[in-house]
Amino acid sequence: MAIAHRFLTSVLFLLPSITHVSAQQGCSVDNQKPSVDENNPPGYVVATITLEQGFTVTVDPSSPDASYFTIQDSQLQLTKSVDYESSDTVLIVFLLCTDASGQSDSLDIIVTIVNLNDNSPVFKQTNLTETVPEDTKVNATIIPREDLSATDADLDTIYYELTTEAPDTGGYFAIKGVNNPEIYLQKALDYEKIKFTTLLLYARDRPVNSADTTHTATATISIFIEQADMKPPWFLPCTFINTDNSICISSPYSGRVNISEKSTVPLTLEPGPIYAIDPDYTLNEKILYSIVGGDTDKVFSIDTDTGNLTMNKAATSPETFQLQVMASQVNDIQKYSIAFVEIKVINKSDHAPYFESSIYRGTVSVGLAPGSLVLDADVPSKPLMIVAADDDFTDKYNPNIEYLIKNSTDFLATKGGLILTNVMLQSPGTVTMEAVGKDTVSLQEASTVIVVEVSVCLAAESSSDKKYTSQDMGALGGTLAALLLIALVFLGLMIYKQYGKPVKHLVRKKFPKSFSGDYQDYQNQDYKEDEYPDVSAKQHETAENGSVQSMTSVLEQQSLPSSSSKAAEIDDLPVASVASTIIFDKEEKEKEEEVQVEEESDHEKEVKSILKTERRQEDNGYKAVWFKTDVDPDAGDGVKVIEDNTAADDEDSDEDPEESEEEEKGFNEDGHHGRPGVSFALESQPHRDVEVKVNIPGKGVSTEDDSKI
Repeated sequence: MAIAHRFLTSVLFLLPSITHVSAQQGCSVDNQKPSVDENNPPGYVVATITLEQGFTVTVDPSSPDASYFTIQDSQLQLTKSVDYESSDTVLIVFLLCTDASGQSDSLDIIVTIVNLNDNSPVFKQTNLTETVPEDTKVNATIIPREDLSATDADLDTIYYELTTEAPDTGGYFAIKGVNNPEIYLQKALDYEKIKFTTLLLYARDRPVNSADTTHTATATISIFIEQADMKPPWFLPCTFINTDNSICISSPYSGRVNISEKSTVPLTLEPGPIYAIDPDYTLNEKILYSIVGGDTDKVFSIDTDTGNLTMNKAATSPETFQLQVMASQVNDIQKYSIAFVEIKVINKSDHAPYFESSIYRGTVSVGLAPGSLVLDADVPSKPLMIVAADDDFTDKYNPNIEYLIKNSTDFLATKGGLILTNVMLQSPGTVTMEAVGKDTVSLQEASTVIVVEVSVCLAAESSSDKKYTSQDMGALGGTLAALLLIALVFLGLMIYKQYGKPVKHLVRKKFPKSFSGDYQDYQNQDYKEDEYPDVSAKQHETAENGSVQSMTSVLEQQSLPSSSSKAAEIDDLPVASVASTIIFDKEEKEKEEEVQVEEESDHEKEVKSILKTERRQEDNGYKAVWFKTDVDPDAGDGVKVIEDNTAADDEDSDEDPEESEEEEKGFNEDGHHGRPGVSFALESQPHRDVEVKVNIPGKGVSTEDDSKI
């Protein structure tokens, strides 16, 4: 019947002109091929009929879909609602047009049903549950397309979208495409991070964000993650090194054994016994232990099931064993971990440390800075100190003992046993805590009780009880340093004011700006000023008296002055002369050391007066000085002539006043240079032969008189 109906519809579509012509004889419609939306209400007008006079129109009962139509007041109407999904998409009705004589013609109407989006997509299953192993490979299919595809009665294209309902589980699962709902694994699973998640799969008959009316269907998918055997064993205790806690690193174990002694019980280790777990704890595979390195002499053995470490024999030398212990899974030996165990061989400790007092009492004030000392309650001027004795030592002092405070974080103990505050105490009260002294070598411990009274600090403290902090000491030191600097500056100014001019005079005298040629002719360039520093004020006095005989006697008496005479002469000098002599002697000290050896070798030579009237050129170490008027032209190389340079001296007086004044300060009142050494003046005498000799041991240097005789 359906086939015949469809065939008839096709024929009618192919013959529209014939039908239209036949309809022109007495009746007609405004639209012979109307379209009607599905889900129309009853009485919906399909077409309007126009009749000529004397004609009538009726619905032909033999029409394929006559039951859907009726004629009311020249209108072709639907008698019931049409559903595109449950009926044919085309309705055919024949109209009979009859004239007055009873002759009838047929008018065919083809009605097309328009499909509307009035149905939502439908999933086969709206709730699904799936278990996924933790070690599932990435890109593997979790749920196939056939189990997730939705249908739509409107035959629309379905668009899919997958979301995650559980927090922090996004990114692990995805669908293959917007029109392909197959779910696959997008990221590797980790049982520690994700154990369960809920996925929501949406099916829409329009694209996402479409402006058209959209119908949506939802399917809920529950995913359970099944833990797989993926991680090797972990030795405990261990520390996680990443934020997702997937890697845990254990610390080395350590222990002690006595030399030449075999332990019959499992060894005590730090931080605990050897123990490993399977981090895939829901599987909890069995673990076996074994020593794989570091035990060359087979001194130790380990229980394969428990991990307890025992001794096969005694260690005979004080050494340290570095054992390597492996923990592996029984079901898969390739899943294993290695731990290091350090065993030190030590001398036997016959006595454990102990505290001589079972209770220590201390006191401290509130408001003190962290790190403040707790004082002894019995002797408040002393800090509280706990000391553990050890009878293994002759003086009972074990340097290997360290102290720690238990059940209190407000205090701490130093290695020496002093008790310090760890925080600033805010309120008074009594704190009771346990202190432990531990031998870091033998691992033996002793314990005692400390009771600390926290009291309110008195407003007024006596000076003897006042405690000075490092900041106070620093402030005091800075103040003292500033005062010392001020004192040094003041002292320097005083010294400069008192001795500034003599020092300037010595510097200018040591490095003169210029010397005249005539004056230098009178200077003995080989003269060493420090060899005879003791010829001083007495010689100046002799020069003032103008007596050659007095000067000669004085020089003869002082041919080699003693140390006592030196002191006397220095005392007789003016203050400025003494200071100048001392400073100059320091500058010439190195020159004295260079000639000291030669002086000692020539000390047996006779020291004679520098004024002689005879010539002795054959005597080594002497030189004769003659004046020009009496010199013998054949005197030889040992005689040096002093010429009359009075005119030159007069010219020198016309030089720069400052230099003249400075030079005058360097000479005595008679015009002779005031440098330490032999200085004298001779009055004008009749010209006569005078031989001036200076004994310069080892040098043969002559001193010339700078005045005429």
